[in-house]
Amino acid sequence: MRFPLFILIVFLFVNPLISQENPWFYFRAKDTLFDPVFKKVGNTLVYAGNDKIMKSIFEKHTIYEFKKTYKWAKRKNLKKTFFVIAKDEFLLVDLLQKASHVFEHGEIIPEEAKKIYEPNDFGLTSTIGKNIGLQVNLDYLDVLGMPQAWYYTTGSRNVNIGISDAKIDTTNLEFKGKIKVFKTAGLADGHGSNSAGIAAAQGNNGYGATGVCFDCGIYSTNYGDFKNFAQLVELSSAGVRVINCSWVGSKYYPEAQAVVDGMFANGTILVAGAGNRSWPQTNGKLKLYPASYKNVISVSSVMYKHELVNDNILTLESGDHYAENIWGYVGRTIGFKDNDTLKKHHIWPISITTLNEEVDLLAPSVGQFRFSQFILKSLEIHNQFEVTSPTGPLVTGTIGLMLSLYPCLPIDEVETILKFTSSNIDHIEANKPYAGMYGAGMLHTGRAVEMVYKMFEEGETVFIENQNFTRWDFKHTSVSEKVVITNQTFAEKATLLLTAKNKIVIGKNTVLKPNSEGSLLFKIDPTLERKCELELREGFPE
Repeated sequence: MRFPLFILIVFLFVNPLISQENPWFYFRAKDTLFDPVFKKVGNTLVYAGNDKIMKSIFEKHTIYEFKKTYKWAKRKNLKKTFFVIAKDEFLLVDLLQKASHVFEHGEIIPEEAKKIYEPNDFGLTSTIGKNIGLQVNLDYLDVLGMPQAWYYTTGSRNVNIGISDAKIDTTNLEFKGKIKVFKTAGLADGHGSNSAGIAAAQGNNGYGATGVCFDCGIYSTNYGDFKNFAQLVELSSAGVRVINCSWVGSKYYPEAQAVVDGMFANGTILVAGAGNRSWPQTNGKLKLYPASYKNVISVSSVMYKHELVNDNILTLESGDHYAENIWGYVGRTIGFKDNDTLKKHHIWPISITTLNEEVDLLAPSVGQFRFSQFILKSLEIHNQFEVTSPTGPLVTGTIGLMLSLYPCLPIDEVETILKFTSSNIDHIEANKPYAGMYGAGMLHTGRAVEMVYKMFEEGETVFIENQNFTRWDFKHTSVSEKVVITNQTFAEKATLLLTAKNKIVIGKNTVLKPNSEGSLLFKIDPTLERKCELELREGFPE
């Protein structure tokens, strides 16, 4: 399975008496109507239902948590999956063997998967603790490994994320007290609030939903000025190290590239949506700006939700079949040759936002919670359109987390980390016509933040793995115990400057074959030291 059932979950909201050492489980019931009744007695749950077998089982076990969860559940299992914490592992055997009339599957969640944190406004996929924010589905944040990232950091008010995407409602609780407006940016059309919400809406405040870098501050400005980017330079001069640009222009300006280079030298990186022109209109030839400038991270859209094409087959009024929002596929929909769902599928109808050789990463668009509609109209809806404006802030917020965890992270290593840790989607047959046009793959915030932690923590191992790079310039510096390169390719025009303090290990299935335009340089430097302290979130286990 692409997303195994056992990947997990928060511990900060667990009662102090419920240790992480207690076993955690997922159980799947046979019937969506099954919903056992428990009474809270102190720190434990007591079964209060009428099933005699269930009653006899639960009398033998101490139960701390037993609740339905949407996390990782396919559509057919959406209302049948339960997250459970108990005192001992024998509950698994008892429920599966003695209550087989109720449960069809169960598994213990491994210890490593417990390194997860969720705020109290994490929506329907929350597990431990009650979600007291909106009851909306934020499952795309699970897919991106956001709770895994939050285990290390939830952001820092010392890190301010730049948002240059129209006016933001500074009075809303998602932003109140954490935003500074440098320039008023147009009308309150929701675009600015949506970008700001995705990147940094305040989390763990029992209100609304959470942004990626939810404890980061926000500096906002306007959009445009395509030649001089004066408003972006102002943010860079104010110390902003990452700026979101969910807007595009069609013309290249050498002056603008020089400005972008100057901000990069000043320690500021731009993240920009690649644009919303569809593939038939562009065929990979159209470049929009600022996304396509050098030293800008260009982001387009990808599907994220269902594991297999057959998990979400839909039918148009015409009778044509299609599949929507399948994990790792560029665009939005998958069609079927001769309208036969049993045959090899291909992209149809075409619904792919701007792709070109300058695109660096992909992130989900369809299915995202729309902060704009919530803030402007108090609506709880999700994005139905495949656009790139909401993809950029996911990357921007991720960079905010990376910089919050390690403020001394060199800005010229940020893109390397994001690409090293992205989810490779090259193997998907339907993506192959767009090879070289969709970047390194799908953003994975959890792995990116974890790599930052491991890079600057002695005794840890950094893994560079599971990618096939034939271009781009990579720079990576690590003070960890070792750097392991495994199941990885650096070939053709790819360049890599890898500096490690202790050891570099070349593992299995690794191909290192750059051509005359590429290069590899591996160095061991025992004098490397961490330049500043890791800013671990409060409560991080030592």
